[in-house]
Parts: sequence; C-alpha cells; structure tokens
Amino acid sequence: MEHGPSTEWKEDGSSDYKARLGVKMFVFYFVIYSGFILINTINPKLMGVEILKVNLAIFYGIGLIILALVMALIYNHFCTKKEKEMALLNKEGDK
Repeated sequence: MEHGPSTEWKEDGSSDYKARLGVKMFVFYFVIYSGFILINTINPKLMGVEILKVNLAIFYGIGLIILALVMALIYNHFCTKKEKEMALLNKEGDK
C-alpha cells in the first residue's frame, strides 16, 4: 500500500537567498575557527593563557560553540523571514 507524500512540496523561491546567506555565514565562522587552529598550530602555549580563570583554549572553544548556536538562530530568523516574504508575494501573484 503506497501512501504518497505527507506534505505538498512547492518550489522554494528563497533558496538562492538562503544559499548565499549560508555561504556568507560559513565563511565568517571559518575565519573565526581558523584563528583557533592557527593559534594552536603557531603558538600552542598561548592557549594556556588564563582569561577569567579559564585558559584561552576553553574560552575560545566555548565561544565557538556559542557562536555556532547564535549563528544558527540568526540564519533561521532570516530564512524564515524570507520564506514568509516569498509566500506573500506568491499569494499576491495568484490574485
């Protein structure tokens, strides 16, 4: 017994916007993460420096995790906003 799709899939008019935004955010995160890798490669002793009673490695690592979560929320916000704009334009175009 075949049930078929559970939802109706339409063309995503905002996919180009979402792809560009995703690439920009990836490049931004990559630069920040590359700083972490470069410090570990070039001057690993620097990661032992204490900041707020925690060494730089822990501080930077937790910062990367928090940055990734914040960026995910930002990405979701802007993509949802763009999808709603496109849905509104499609409704107006159907009239």
